[in-house]
Amino acid sequence: MKVILLKDVKNVGKKDEVKEVNDGYASNFLFKNKMAVPYTKGSQKVLAAQLSQRAANEAQLEKEANELKERLKTMTFEFKLKVGKNGNVFGTVSNKQIVQALDKAGIQIDKKRLHKEEPINSLGTTIVKVDLYRNKVIGEIKVHVSEKE
Repeated sequence: MKVILLKDVKNVGKKDEVKEVNDGYASNFLFKNKMAVPYTKGSQKVLAAQLSQRAANEAQLEKEANELKERLKTMTFEFKLKVGKNGNVFGTVSNKQIVQALDKAGIQIDKKRLHKEEPINSLGTTIVKVDLYRNKVIGEIKVHVSEKE
């Protein structure tokens, strides 16, 4: 029996795949637990519509991420850290502080999406990479650190 999977099913397949399974397995497990529906012309049309809608949604999200990437290129975020007599910087700029600065600018980004190779603990400008859309669109945030008076 052919079925369309509604969820990922271990050892069977991924969501939205059409799979051939035993009749008993389909009726006693997959249908009962709402993990699949029978493969018919109607369900095939619904699946095609859902996939095209999802593709359009994904394209829109990627477009918005590219617009945000261009917007971030023009912005620089200023942070101030204490500096000792011999030029040593006390403290670092954390991901949380960067996200708060972005939030004040009206940009919502999760701090887990920021990628810093090393902590920002020196004066000057540092570029921080941010994953804006599923590792397809990577933006750059300019972080400028200056001396606190």
